[in-house]
Amino acid sequence: MTGDKKTEEEEIKKILEDEKVKKALLETDRSKKSSPQEQKGVFFLIGYTVLVLLIAGLIFYLLESRTLPISTEYIPLVKKLVLGTMLITTVLFLNRLLRKILRRKIDDKASAYNFKSLINFISFVLIVLIAISLIFSNWYATLVSFGVVSLILGLALQNPLTSLFGWLYLLLRKPYEVGDRIKIGTVYGDVMSVGYFDTTLWEFRGDYLSGDHPSGRIIKFANSRIFSEYVINYSWPLFPFIWNEVKFYVSYDSDFDFISGLVTDIAEKEVGEAMMRRVKRLKTILADSMIQELEIKERPSVIFTANNNTWIEVTVRFLVQPKNSGPTKSLLFTHIMKELKKHPEKVIFPNSNR
Repeated sequence: MTGDKKTEEEEIKKILEDEKVKKALLETDRSKKSSPQEQKGVFFLIGYTVLVLLIAGLIFYLLESRTLPISTEYIPLVKKLVLGTMLITTVLFLNRLLRKILRRKIDDKASAYNFKSLINFISFVLIVLIAISLIFSNWYATLVSFGVVSLILGLALQNPLTSLFGWLYLLLRKPYEVGDRIKIGTVYGDVMSVGYFDTTLWEFRGDYLSGDHPSGRIIKFANSRIFSEYVINYSWPLFPFIWNEVKFYVSYDSDFDFISGLVTDIAEKEVGEAMMRRVKRLKTILADSMIQELEIKERPSVIFTANNNTWIEVTVRFLVQPKNSGPTKSLLFTHIMKELKKHPEKVIFPNSNR
């Protein structure tokens, strides 16, 4: 009983440490205080921005009053440079300020990463627009020229632009985020980063592995693939678990009731309590949906299937976190085999000597 209680406490601790759970718990507690170092950083940022704006504003005022000893023909150009400096400084200030606020308010790393990328992208667009508006005084001619150039660049850079729209789609629809385990097309991997044009995966399985162990290889693919490939996400935030199986074979002469009872007991000791809590969580999520939950079992199950050859296939089905499926399968299989081999009179394996 002490061991079961300890296991349950460890499982609860793991759940509470999950980033998604932290986010839900902290929604009702926003009393986090900034560290003195962070506060100094904010004050320095505000002070630096105010200083730049004051200096630029003073120079602009002196230019307007013709106080500075600058030739008249250069005054409009200098005014544009000063005004551009003020606007770009303001954009960069808002960028840094928003990123600091989001870092404090958002505890989910994937969401923070997405918001940071979005803020940087918007800031870049604003800076480009500011530069264009200051360089070109004739907006009509600028828009016409920009339209022609955009058409040419759109044809030449079709794939990168599609990937950029793919990045926007990823931010809005979130088929996967940083940290998720996914399959896209024929490749498997954990999402390391989602850039403006491509996604980086830390591959598992691969060409040389059959299990869920990392292969050591990095996979990069264009974000445009999400418009043409199906994406399988193993890390659904509300229920980040999957069903998995361990299989082995026994003879037709074996005692099936004994095998079922023994294997079920072993599986329940290893994953039973944790599985019950996870299935209850899933049933709560599906309570108001149209999905039928008749096949959702709260405990590990054992299934016997007649094989085409001369033995019976035994399948042990259980619930597990995707990244722990390999170790859990190995643990279950080793424990099950060890216990079953203690009863050769009731458990007969294929080609075993009686």
